[in-house]
Amino acid sequence: MESSGTSLVRMVNIRKWFGKVQALKGVDFEVGQAEVVGLVGDNGAGKSTLIKILSGYHTCDGGEIFFEDRKVNIASPRQARRLGIETVYQEQALVPYMSIARNIFMGREPIGALGFLKQKEMRGQSVEALGRIELHLRSPDELIEMLSGGERQGVAIARALHFKAKLVILDEPTIALSIKESREVLEFILQLKRQGVAAVFITHNLYHAYPVAERFVVLNRGRKVADVRRAEVSIEKLSELIVNPPPEESEGPVK
Repeated sequence: MESSGTSLVRMVNIRKWFGKVQALKGVDFEVGQAEVVGLVGDNGAGKSTLIKILSGYHTCDGGEIFFEDRKVNIASPRQARRLGIETVYQEQALVPYMSIARNIFMGREPIGALGFLKQKEMRGQSVEALGRIELHLRSPDELIEMLSGGERQGVAIARALHFKAKLVILDEPTIALSIKESREVLEFILQLKRQGVAAVFITHNLYHAYPVAERFVVLNRGRKVADVRRAEVSIEKLSELIVNPPPEESEGPVK
């Protein structure tokens, strides 16, 4: 399959088995440059499996992945990050008893000639990273445990942006957050788009994804049943596609 030349990432005919269970049944998935795509579906639909293949935690049993028009083999999370794919999981992978600056640079800390951390550099760059998504906190030395849920998600997103992410995968980023915190996270996602960064928004909450996603891909039992632009579909129709998808014998996903 030839690249269209307009996408950031394309996953073509992706198949995955876990023992005798086929988790993905030939799924095609595409994200455009600076596009926000909502990936939705019920539990067991295959959303997490598809994204874990893209982020290097699983390898697929069939299919191809193209990133920036080049066929790639993503065999580990490190390889995904090298391409510019960063994942923000619902647990955020932040350490509560460490500072904002230490969390932003965790695993990628700048080291001086004598082997000491460049603390001043980390603080300054952390403030810049948070400012890029318009998250203005009191100090980069503040502990993560002192932040709200929305602010913690903001730190995780700022970290991805700071390390030159081209695609940020957000796994249920608004789960267990208050209405105010959820609104903050949605604004952070829009800031990613303004910075020219694409995003995949995985969620069960269509009311959170609908205002920010430009396109929705619906999975059901390992197959793609819909790929529609927001302007062409209502929340009610998306809900219907998730609950009552077209039968497997129908010809391809809803467009």
